[in-house]
Amino acid sequence: MPKTPEQWLEKISPANKGGRFKLFLGYAPGVGKTHTMLTEAIRRHARGEDVVIGVVETHGRKAVGELVANLEVVPRKKIDYKGAVFEEMDVDAILARKPRVALVDELAHTNIEGSKHRKRYEDVLELLDAGIDVLSTMNIQHLESVTPTVQGVTGIQVRETVPDWVLQRVNEVVMIDLTPEALQNRMRRGDVYPQERVGRALENFFRETNLIALRELALRQVAQQVDLSLEQHRGEEEKDRAPVAIRERIAVCISSNPAAQYLVARGARMAHAMNAELFVVYTDLGQDTSEANQRTLAANVRFAENVGAAIVRLQGKSVAHAVAEFVNEKHITQVVFGRSATRGWKRYFYLSAIHQFLRDAPAVDVHIVTQEPG
Repeated sequence: MPKTPEQWLEKISPANKGGRFKLFLGYAPGVGKTHTMLTEAIRRHARGEDVVIGVVETHGRKAVGELVANLEVVPRKKIDYKGAVFEEMDVDAILARKPRVALVDELAHTNIEGSKHRKRYEDVLELLDAGIDVLSTMNIQHLESVTPTVQGVTGIQVRETVPDWVLQRVNEVVMIDLTPEALQNRMRRGDVYPQERVGRALENFFRETNLIALRELALRQVAQQVDLSLEQHRGEEEKDRAPVAIRERIAVCISSNPAAQYLVARGARMAHAMNAELFVVYTDLGQDTSEANQRTLAANVRFAENVGAAIVRLQGKSVAHAVAEFVNEKHITQVVFGRSATRGWKRYFYLSAIHQFLRDAPAVDVHIVTQEPG
């Protein structure tokens, strides 16, 4: 019975001391993922590491074929399917060989029926579980969450995908970058596809506008991976010093007031302009118990979810104190507060809360926004 994503992640999580997983990520065929993976493997082999090729697709590229000749190749498994013979990576043969490092090209590949696993990434997870380091390659358009965007941009439906949860197991992502112009020049020289396919490819998938969009998607993915890695390594070493923000993180503080949706929209525009993470924060003081307040609060939360914000509910006796703790914990760089009560004692308490927040919070930019679109 196939494992669920949760079962795979529990079984092969880094905490369980499996092999290390290094992924070479590109934005299109021909940027040099396989070539870079092979050159690293040859260097590691020269240093004395036991390296084998589980599967590498040369696609007829001479330079790749020459690099493959420098490493041991585990023979592929032959599988009969509907009267034809196909070759797939032999997972069991690699496990029996027990190398230190295995090269597994094209992570999103779907194995032929009759293989041990349906998808190649499942083969990789089994190798990692056995303590074997894996070097692999993938283009950004094969990441499951990105495929709808890719189809919208390029008009091409991507059928072979890798679920996003698989990247939680990756220890290191290397972006193999190349300008769209340089990639198109490679295409014209015949370094990527045979000459008879070049013209059509340049008119379709390899149009400059497509390549620019795909490159941006890949760069954003790597930035997210780096940001996650940085977050995981913070903690103990930051107890005695102020954290340094690498990526902008915006927190919008809302209440049950319907005007809060204007604050959320303002924060979303800021986040989009800066490619920042967006959090919408509600502090429960026990004052929004009425049915009407719960209804407007739910509407505000739905609106925040629709603009892609992460919803955070805090408990506390003071908005200022609760939000200050959250800002410190999540390394928020900008906070948005609304200003609707500006007269009499309400204005006094509002300003006192802002001053308390500024006193308790770390260095952070604060935006005081009028909660009306006028």
